[in-house]
Amino acid sequence: MAGVAGGSSAGESVTSRSLALLGAFDEEHRRLTLTELADRAGIPRSTAHRLIGELVDWGALARSGDGSYVVGRRLWDIGLLAPVQAGLVEQASPFLHDLYGATRATVHLAVREGVECLYLDRLRGHSSVPVVSTVGSRLPLHATGVGKVLLAHAPREVQLAVLGDLRAMTPYTVTQPGTLRRQLEAVRRDDVATTAEEMSLGACSIAVPVRRGDTVVAALGVVVADLRRDRTRLLAGLQVAARGIGRSLGR
Repeated sequence: MAGVAGGSSAGESVTSRSLALLGAFDEEHRRLTLTELADRAGIPRSTAHRLIGELVDWGALARSGDGSYVVGRRLWDIGLLAPVQAGLVEQASPFLHDLYGATRATVHLAVREGVECLYLDRLRGHSSVPVVSTVGSRLPLHATGVGKVLLAHAPREVQLAVLGDLRAMTPYTVTQPGTLRRQLEAVRRDDVATTAEEMSLGACSIAVPVRRGDTVVAALGVVVADLRRDRTRLLAGLQVAARGIGRSLGR
């Protein structure tokens, strides 16, 4: 919880407390009341009230009609300036659109952040398979196609940390370390990873690495209802797009 990670003591600065308030928001907590913000940030309600007012005035937070607070537009604008967005996402965007146009499947671009998979971009249409990922969301590496690609090329300490905590997201999630190790070996050998309803029921994925030179910097994947019929076509499209992104990054 953000309240645990972002809790503040009496000696912390105004900046620390303001950041703790912003850190109170996460994927499951997109809208918070004043009391919830204060509790999750670990600061007194009176202090939270004053700082929240300043954050609203600046645009970092916005107040909803029901009195709760959400992340403000100004933070989104600033977030787009981060190098990981301005560089990788901008270079990859045309290839993601081409891939979506060719497959009409949900298309993902992701990078590894610690022991999680961070989704940088996502394209989907009305006919695409419903997925749990959103831009900016973080999902387990072991349960997603793009995550398995990133995990296969992660440092050994990251792999060991993930292998030691294989949570079941669905009845089909791989939770046996030996099985996952064999899958990661196959990913490194074949340059492709797949999942079958391991993150959400009714959704299968296939993903490939995106390289800048010899270094894997991201993973590109698509999500469909069933891989058995279109695996070859989807893989070919992914490989073309991944190579195109890699060439753009190289330039």
